[in-house]
Amino acid sequence: MAANRAAPGCRHHLDEEVLAVDDVIAATPTAGAAETAPRAPRGFVPRLGLANFGLYAALMTPVIVTLALRVAEVAPQAKESTLGLVLGVGAILALIANPLAGRLSDRTRSRFGRRRPWLVGGTVVGIAGLAVIAFVPSVPALVIGWAVVQTGFNAVYAALMATIPDQVPENARGTASGAIGTSVTAAVLAGSGIAALSSDARVMFLLPAVLTVGLVGWFTVRLRDRRPETAPEPFSIKEFFGSLAFNPVSAPDFGWAWLTKFLVMFGSVAPMTYLAYYVPFRMGLDPAATAGIVAGMIAAGYAVQSLTALLGGWVSDRFGRRKPFVIGSGVIVALGLAALAAAPDLLWIAVAQLVLSIGGGLFYAVDMAMITQVLPDQRNTAKDLGVVNIANALPQSLMPMIAPFVLATGDGRNYPLLFGIAAAAALAGAVLVGRIKGIR
Repeated sequence: MAANRAAPGCRHHLDEEVLAVDDVIAATPTAGAAETAPRAPRGFVPRLGLANFGLYAALMTPVIVTLALRVAEVAPQAKESTLGLVLGVGAILALIANPLAGRLSDRTRSRFGRRRPWLVGGTVVGIAGLAVIAFVPSVPALVIGWAVVQTGFNAVYAALMATIPDQVPENARGTASGAIGTSVTAAVLAGSGIAALSSDARVMFLLPAVLTVGLVGWFTVRLRDRRPETAPEPFSIKEFFGSLAFNPVSAPDFGWAWLTKFLVMFGSVAPMTYLAYYVPFRMGLDPAATAGIVAGMIAAGYAVQSLTALLGGWVSDRFGRRKPFVIGSGVIVALGLAALAAAPDLLWIAVAQLVLSIGGGLFYAVDMAMITQVLPDQRNTAKDLGVVNIANALPQSLMPMIAPFVLATGDGRNYPLLFGIAAAAALAGAVLVGRIKGIR
């Protein structure tokens, strides 16, 4: 029985049912037992994928396309540095908001559960930030608006990811990871289509948010959430800083997984963020033609990435292996970046984008499955997953900071060097995944 169908007088029965579901999920079949392997609640993985689709439609579309176009519209003479400022400040807020919201989510004891309040509240805050970007054409508004977006939507992301170890057994997490990877790429695909259809900032930023409200809302209503069984200790300054860190000595697998994710993500940020500037620079196109071309490339690339993630997640679960997918991802991303840096024409850029999409799809196929198998503390899963998300957000902060200096070398638009640095990071991630002992 779904949580939203329970009458108030039956709440204790609902809590017992949810706890029973969790016990089934956590159960491990004994040797020779006839029972099937534990599974997530029916329909949970598709709803999780759709919720991520709704979230990323509003969050990643600006990162990939629309924010760069909005910055170019508001500050055309300093678009590279302004985009770096907007993305950098937002990424710093994401670094703090995600693990902190995760820690607080683990400790939340509301009558609605511990994940639902953060799903709802974060969605409202994130959409408010998008409205600021859409309606106020000034650089300070872009900085503040994007910081609010990152804060709100990273709280949603922290709660969404925490439901995976809450609800999904290890043997099915590759499928869940693949569903998330597919949803992310499909969301960028849908958002890029919106960007190609309209140049109105209100449409570009607020229409994808409609998907967020509908799909995250549906997931929240159907979620079999529960409160912590014991009251947490008072939240202190120590708890706050503990939300942002972990001990790699006591949890080495978690540390290596974090570093692997950081390096592969760092290698993926450069082409995503700067493609809207690289294409007109390399091909001599005007800004009006750029939006449609970049959106088309991203649409094709992310369609490929989506299929790769979905198929890769299934194959990973089938064979019980994660490392080969991460290694393959790092190598393919590096090859795609090298091709992009040397691209002599638009077709070559498009091919390089497809190669990058295959590499990204392989990584998304096993990313969350790998991470959730090496979490150091099952009592604080949202907090630890928030720390993991720093590996997502930190590259988005560091790349805009270093990119202007890298690009300024040589002829002043040194994209080959920028893409070369990103390729080296992706290769390093492919090598270091071998240090993780707890996964195959």
